[in-house]
Amino acid sequence: MMKVFVTGGTGFIGANLVRLLLKNNYDVRVLVRPESNLDNLKNLEVEIVEGCLTDSNLYQSLKGCQVLFHCAAHYSLWQRDKPLLERYNIIGTRNILAAARKAGIERTIYTSSVAAIGVKPGVAVNETYQSPVENLVGYYKKSKYWAEQEAHYAVQLGQDIVIVNPSTPVGSWDIKPTPTGELILRFLRRKMPAYVNTGLNFIDVRDVAQGHLLALEKGKTGERYILGHQNLTLKEFLELLSEITGLSAPQKIIPIWLPLSVSWVDEMILAKLGKSPSIPLDGVKMSRQPMYYNASKAVRELGLPQSDIKTALKDAVNWFMLTVDC
Repeated sequence: MMKVFVTGGTGFIGANLVRLLLKNNYDVRVLVRPESNLDNLKNLEVEIVEGCLTDSNLYQSLKGCQVLFHCAAHYSLWQRDKPLLERYNIIGTRNILAAARKAGIERTIYTSSVAAIGVKPGVAVNETYQSPVENLVGYYKKSKYWAEQEAHYAVQLGQDIVIVNPSTPVGSWDIKPTPTGELILRFLRRKMPAYVNTGLNFIDVRDVAQGHLLALEKGKTGERYILGHQNLTLKEFLELLSEITGLSAPQKIIPIWLPLSVSWVDEMILAKLGKSPSIPLDGVKMSRQPMYYNASKAVRELGLPQSDIKTALKDAVNWFMLTVDC
């Protein structure tokens, strides 16, 4: 039985990956921070070790494992969180890859993001495209870019690392929740009277988990693979939610200047006065153009599944209805 080490196992993608690994008879060890919410790991037969990505003795926790799945990252679009994004996404990735090298890990699957790739107006980009880092909107995207560079550097040092870049996963175990989960919750709570004219690439989160396992089995060292599926406008996404739930989809489009103005006041003025901002400025800036991707490389080389997005949305809705006050 192969022993694997998973970071980020308490999160959305990580929780689905841990379940898939257990289903496929892997022996799973999960790194959790002392303050982590462990609900996503409840009743699972995993070995839990406490620690942080920046611990100096992290290699001790990896000893005895053959494979590392590094899924953990700090996700935030708030500008105030730049120090945390640098600490956990960049320095944390550098540290755990060095720890894996010291512990003798044979292969690492590093979970990057399409955020690190960037977007190109009017084009669904693939792995060959790279937006200049200065054009990536917000420090979250920049931090994922620089973290991915840490992985490429580690490959140059001789480590066997495969990079996967999930797009926008949808499904169960979105415990935090992600921004997409927040959108679904707002829809279910009837707190979404309008929408912005944007678009995203969506994928069933179980397909993302499968993509990680396929990357372990078939991925090429140093390569990156977009784990995505269907490009949808936000309007199309909301209409799918309407079909599933029977709730009306919003019909009004918000001009982008309105949320930009609100978010600027929120972060630049109210937050400095001690009030909690409600809309991240960088999140609004990202929505100014569709974020579309082409996952054909992962489909062709890894066999990435392309499950029905409507099914994934049904799973997400059912999970939120059972676990959250909607």
